[in-house]
Amino acid sequence: MHDKDRLSFEEIFQQNEQRIHYHMHKLGIHDGKGEYYVEGIYAMWMAYKKYDPNKGPLGTYFNYTIRYRLIDMLRKKTKEDHHQQLATQAVSEAADQGYLADSQRIDAPGETDADEAFWNRIRDRLTLNQWKWVQLYIIEDMTLKEIAQQEGVTVEAVKSWGRGVRKKLREDKEALAKLYK
Repeated sequence: MHDKDRLSFEEIFQQNEQRIHYHMHKLGIHDGKGEYYVEGIYAMWMAYKKYDPNKGPLGTYFNYTIRYRLIDMLRKKTKEDHHQQLATQAVSEAADQGYLADSQRIDAPGETDADEAFWNRIRDRLTLNQWKWVQLYIIEDMTLKEIAQQEGVTVEAVKSWGRGVRKKLREDKEALAKLYK
């Protein structure tokens, strides 16, 4: 009889919780919101459920599963941050290239009446879903997953909305210029 048959997940978790912290530390993850820690617990749970003692020690399987789930999450977060930077950069380029009057330049969304006017003009150029992406992802700083859950769609659908926004902001510089004259 192996450990999985004798110990509950709670007991296994208590004995192995430090593995999550170890891998977060080794990967340089600072987890202010606790998202990575929760992902580590989920990885441990999945490893516990799928564990086959004939393939090696449970601890080794935990290490492998936790580490690679955290790496995957880190990659996803990095990619999301990159996409957000691209969208913000497209808006900043519009401002820097003179598409906005000095009084309309924005520092951060939602801080002034000029900012609100800017976002209202952007909204007029976008579909409803593209505007949801701007509002929720850029302005309210929600994750793609949170938006997908809130809107009842897939994460891929939300990503598609963002791609559409970036495409419109990049390709329609002439239209933006007309909007901000």
